[in-house]
Amino acid sequence: MSGTRSRCSWLSPWPGPFLAIALCACAPTGTRPDPAHAPPAAYRYRTTHELVADIADGSTTGAAVVRRSLDRIAGIDDRGPLLNAVTEIAPDVQEQAARLDAERAAGRIRGPLHGIPVLVKDNIDVAGMATTAGSLALADNLPPDDAFIVARMREAGLLILGKTNLSEWANFRSTRSISGWSARGGQTLNPHVLDRNPCGSSSGSAVAVAAGMATLAIGTETDGSIICPAAVNGIVGIKPTVGLVSRDGIVPIAPSQDTAGPMAASVSEAAMLLGVLAARDPQDPAATADESVYAVDYAQYLDPDALRGARIGVARNTFGFHSDVDRVLERAIDTMRNAGAQIVDPVELPTHEQFGEAELEVLLFEFKHALPRYLEASGAPLRTLEALIEFNRRHAELEMRWFGQELFLRAAGKGGLDDPAYVSALARAKAIAGPEGIDAAMDGHRLDAILTTATGPAWSNDPVNGDHFPGAGYSAAAVAGYPSITVPAGAIHGLPVGAVFVGRAWSEPRLVAIAYAFEHAAGAHRRPQFLDGVEQPR
Repeated sequence: MSGTRSRCSWLSPWPGPFLAIALCACAPTGTRPDPAHAPPAAYRYRTTHELVADIADGSTTGAAVVRRSLDRIAGIDDRGPLLNAVTEIAPDVQEQAARLDAERAAGRIRGPLHGIPVLVKDNIDVAGMATTAGSLALADNLPPDDAFIVARMREAGLLILGKTNLSEWANFRSTRSISGWSARGGQTLNPHVLDRNPCGSSSGSAVAVAAGMATLAIGTETDGSIICPAAVNGIVGIKPTVGLVSRDGIVPIAPSQDTAGPMAASVSEAAMLLGVLAARDPQDPAATADESVYAVDYAQYLDPDALRGARIGVARNTFGFHSDVDRVLERAIDTMRNAGAQIVDPVELPTHEQFGEAELEVLLFEFKHALPRYLEASGAPLRTLEALIEFNRRHAELEMRWFGQELFLRAAGKGGLDDPAYVSALARAKAIAGPEGIDAAMDGHRLDAILTTATGPAWSNDPVNGDHFPGAGYSAAAVAGYPSITVPAGAIHGLPVGAVFVGRAWSEPRLVAIAYAFEHAAGAHRRPQFLDGVEQPR
């Protein structure tokens, strides 16, 4: 495959779409895949751990792993189901693979993931590739340097395979956008049921992992855009504490909430990648001076017995938006109880859904301030929000055929970060979500983690009306800047449903342990079936 394959982070608690940095054991029911676009039936999914072992013992090479990924992308992303998850292949991908294989042969192994391919969301800078945030306005944006986290991955021996599609501008352009759609990449499809939405905004990263195009991918989130796409595509997503992972070289929405994070098929794979990403960036104002939270080997926390004695609070007031989701989570609660967890039920998140108005105000102010700084630093062809608004107007047939740019316009009308409206909204949002919300619940019940909802089963793609988002329970963690992890918990008519574990700031080790133990006990992972649609009632 050639290096260029150009095609033609937030879930909001108020009416509107997703935003993020930008949002089981039984056989599935549903319409079977059309043979004309069915993926290869004999494909064998491989885990990161299997690939690492195969490369280490000489059974395969990094170059062969890359070829396998490229063949899979060609077979189900460019042809077959046409998932539209990957927008561009790194132009030097073969050279990267050959170089890393040569290093291994010479005895230089950079880390446990040496030679393993990773896909990167197309709002993260990779030198030699365009960073577009899905917009045609940035089609020629070729940043001179890798983002901090991309440089970290290269140093660890990971191979940058390519870029993934996303909800354009990470779903922060319109109040009626379509998750998984961008003018550059088109509509990404959910591989479990092809007429369903993959959620946003890290849709391409989630779909690529779920469908076996790569075992590892990077997503970004402001509010929901790692957790939601991971959940509805049946994989694991980790949204770290803001400041654990550098935001350098990433198209921003709001620095007070933005973060990148790993997406993988399992907790152990996501934890391995998090161990590479987590590093103190001295230029990131959210980084903590406590060096102990960085450079953590998360493998030591992968204990299948970690639920025994753990106090898990059930955030009941985040349930209730879909009865089948509630049933899946009831089974998850039983699974944890049977694994030895102490279930505290109910635990109310006292400020659930009370921070939405303040959060949106913060995002609008910070977007106006942070975006031009990124555009200037990356050498983008357009460097102001006003210029982007005008570009969309002049190219409305391509950019605004389905939805407009209401959020761009609202952000453009905001003042500076010294505006009392912003200062007040930021203080209110952080207090309501963190100390008065998550911290109050965890301290009051002496909890190790809070169980909450990801979202409902994936909704149908609807370019006319936009997303039909049913509800979610993870926004408090996003607004507070606290960590959350989603793990597959079951399915509804072939559509995956995730459970979400939320913890205090910098509590990733404990959350990883709990999520891993739940994953081990639940066994709810399912491979995509590429169904045309869910079974219709007779």
